[in-house]
Amino acid sequence: MKSYTDKTVLVTGASSGIGLAIAASLARRGADVILTARSTETLNDVAAGIKETGVNAHVFPEDLSQPGAAERLHAAVTLAGLEVDLLVNNAGYGRWGDFGEFDRADYGQMIRLNITALTELCHLFIPDMIARGGGGVINVGSTASFLPVPYAAVYSASKAYVLLLSDALRFEYAQRGVSIMTLCPGATDSNFRAVAATKLSANLGHGGDAPTAVADEGLDAFLRDKSYVVTGKGNKKFAWLPRLLSRDRVLNMVGHNFRKRLGR
Repeated sequence: MKSYTDKTVLVTGASSGIGLAIAASLARRGADVILTARSTETLNDVAAGIKETGVNAHVFPEDLSQPGAAERLHAAVTLAGLEVDLLVNNAGYGRWGDFGEFDRADYGQMIRLNITALTELCHLFIPDMIARGGGGVINVGSTASFLPVPYAAVYSASKAYVLLLSDALRFEYAQRGVSIMTLCPGATDSNFRAVAATKLSANLGHGGDAPTAVADEGLDAFLRDKSYVVTGKGNKKFAWLPRLLSRDRVLNMVGHNFRKRLGR
């Protein structure tokens, strides 16, 4: 894929944060977008703004953390006669705090969204791309994809899965016209922190890279056929630290740092 002009791109979690920024950046680059998230009203507002740039924006509300949601989304997009050139699996969330503070149902929902839905959407849309001669997938991981993160254990493990799955699928489909990349942002100024920190005594607020910067850097990297990209200044160290230091040392560094940040 050399450009996004005249391509159709499905973006999950498109109502806010990085997903919204990716959809807006794609529209500026001439792509039609298919938007999915839970809120119909919010998606309609996003679509209205995107259409002002002169491209098409299609709304398909869906809660991808629910069983069967990926199949429903794929069926609805197919029934509408839309062909997805690029799939952006952005939907996901995390939790910060002691492992035992969150119940199993919450972790189950996180795993279904961060892992199961992402996997199912790849499984559903990649064969369609191959049948049409090619396409692409951007799976949104995290700097946590490279490291175990105490006090965000399930989240970091789910993002490690995203990176490893994407790398393996990239190899499998490289000769079949489907390019696959992992986008690994660090701290981003979005609502992610408020959701992740829901059990903390004080909300950690906003901070980090702007979602627009993450989106633009990620989309540029995909056009250069990168296998993964770590966005933001100072974040690339998370990718190479595990190559330089022992697992125990990395774990202690990350664990003590995160414990201090959370005031534990």
